[in-house]
Amino acid sequence: MKRKQFIKTFITGAASMTALTAFRSFTGDLKEQEQVMPVLFIGHGSPMNGIEDTAFSRRWTQMAKEIPTPKAVLVVSAHWFTKGTKITAMEFPKTIHDFGGFPKELFEVQYPAPGYPLLAKKTADLLHSAHVELDHDWGLDHGTWTIVRHMYPDADIPVLQLSIDYTKGPQYHYDLAKELYSLRKKGVLIIGSGNMVHNLRMAAWNRLNEEQYGYDWALQMNDKFKQLISNGDYKPLINYESMGREAMLAIPTPEHYLPLMYTLGLKGDKDATSFFNDKTVAGSLTMTSVKLG
Repeated sequence: MKRKQFIKTFITGAASMTALTAFRSFTGDLKEQEQVMPVLFIGHGSPMNGIEDTAFSRRWTQMAKEIPTPKAVLVVSAHWFTKGTKITAMEFPKTIHDFGGFPKELFEVQYPAPGYPLLAKKTADLLHSAHVELDHDWGLDHGTWTIVRHMYPDADIPVLQLSIDYTKGPQYHYDLAKELYSLRKKGVLIIGSGNMVHNLRMAAWNRLNEEQYGYDWALQMNDKFKQLISNGDYKPLINYESMGREAMLAIPTPEHYLPLMYTLGLKGDKDATSFFNDKTVAGSLTMTSVKLG
């Protein structure tokens, strides 16, 4: 190994060990706390929100200031769709650029938050309804880092991802989420990351920058989803395929919708419901997001 390369490797390794020691000292063993962490569903939209100063990214930054600082963040992202359930269990998850056709600057982004192997193992143990595989290959995809880098730009809070088992339906994911509730008591911020209305095939890209442009069916379903969530009437949301043609236009495929099931499944009896980033984009996408607690 050349001297210059050796020095670079040594410094990088030393920095990583320092960061690892710091976050272990910060988190320690997760204990129950008096204040229960809220749970979020966030419409993440375009990967460009990860690097641009938009109304959406500014609201993510503000949200982090409004809620307690978490001991760790666990994200259920629309972009990790697997057979079976997996959780990232590495000490330093890589930043995944799982998209194409975007500017070079987006591909250059690195979000070097630590992982949390101990929490991964404890989370897997909590999920009695599923066999959870501890994963060391995935990392943080854009459904996670585009949001979290605005919320916690110092990358000093451990971040994990839980995958979505594509062989299971909404009821399964809603019920599985309930088994994660105790993590809220231990300071873990759980985020479902997707979009309630997400139909890329019908997107009006020529009207992307038009404020609040939405097709009638998209606006109708966005309002319907909000009404049901506000009323705590989750059964129609779980059985969305029975909600008619408009629902199937809003959810032509389930991956961006299923993270909402995790957020709703984690609702506590005393949690208030509020919405943010309630906007329609390009006709057939909504950024509407939910805070419970």
